[in-house]
Amino acid sequence: MSETGRDRAEDRDESSPVADNDVLESSSAEPAAHSVPSEPAARKKVDHGVTPAMEIASAWAWRFLVIVAAVGVIGYGMRYLSEVVVPVTVGVLLTALLVPVTTGLQKLRLPRGPAAGITVIATIIVLAGLLTLVGTQIAGQFEDLSNQVGEGVQKIRDTARINFGLTDADITNLFKQVREQITSGGALGQQAAAVGTTATHVVAGLFISLFCLFFFLYQGEQIWSWLVRLFPRRARDKADSSGRKAWVSLTAFVRATVIVAAVDAIGISLGAAILGLPLVSAIGILVFVGAFIPVVGALVSGIVAVLVALVAKGPIVAIIMLAVVIGVQQLEAHVLQPFLLGRAVSVHPLAVILAIATGVVIAGIVGALVAVPTAAVLNTIVNHLAGNDVDPEPPRPLPRRRNHQGATDDSPIVD
Repeated sequence: MSETGRDRAEDRDESSPVADNDVLESSSAEPAAHSVPSEPAARKKVDHGVTPAMEIASAWAWRFLVIVAAVGVIGYGMRYLSEVVVPVTVGVLLTALLVPVTTGLQKLRLPRGPAAGITVIATIIVLAGLLTLVGTQIAGQFEDLSNQVGEGVQKIRDTARINFGLTDADITNLFKQVREQITSGGALGQQAAAVGTTATHVVAGLFISLFCLFFFLYQGEQIWSWLVRLFPRRARDKADSSGRKAWVSLTAFVRATVIVAAVDAIGISLGAAILGLPLVSAIGILVFVGAFIPVVGALVSGIVAVLVALVAKGPIVAIIMLAVVIGVQQLEAHVLQPFLLGRAVSVHPLAVILAIATGVVIAGIVGALVAVPTAAVLNTIVNHLAGNDVDPEPPRPLPRRRNHQGATDDSPIVD
């Protein structure tokens, strides 16, 4: 081989590693050319100056704002439609109280519809009887009570003159200003219009409540099944079990509250009768209704009883009446309610106060009546969905569809 051929071979051998390296570099460069997703990854790692704690706080903040907005919209809707929402809620409470009566009549081989109708009619008769009793007693003792109120006003005048140095002219001018303020034309007209509007709303709400009561007693199971079917299929079992848990809690609350209210009314009425106070039946009925509003209702009804004692019999009898009211309410709060309600309807006292305040803002006195049972129902539903049931029970399944062969299908009935 010539020198020139040898030199070319050596040059080829020496150049082969370089060529191989070029091939490797080119082959290794091919994946790099196709690794486009690395650029977004690099962009994600760009520091915007937001710490992880701030990201977590902002995520919680916007979710919280969405929840608050949803609650605000629901609350506004309930307040706007309070003339419908409140009567329906009262109908549900009456249903929880009276459904055993309808069930008992049905066990006597009476159809469900007539049993529900008899229950509603009996409820109307009882309410009318109570109102008639109160009206009759007030009308019969109005003259004596007016004289006693006059004597009480005279005692107040004497006390103000002796202890505060006011003259008869000052006291007379004060009463005259109050009377003029109350009986002034514009204020009196506005008050009359407001009273008329309120009376119309009360009558309309009463009819709606009785109408709802009848159909809840008659077709409550069908209405509930229809409501459950409005949920998505996956959520129907949970919705059904939550509703049935809430119904158990609501019935326990209503029945226990009725017993507690009856004990309060009987105890305070007996105390008023023993002390010889007027309007004993009216005081008892007021205490019975007021006991459905925890804390606030008991306080107001007790104050009314003490004021009647003060006007009718003087300060000493009023102090004795106050002691009777406090004793009866302490018995109710520390013995009856824990024994009757137990853990089935356990609501924190702070939640009770906030619920009553919210109910008063939305619907006044009726809102205060339904606020606590609503809070108890929501508490039961939340605990059930969170798996914190006091007495867990297997959920009752919804009715299943049957095919033409009589076999059950896996999916619930959908109308």
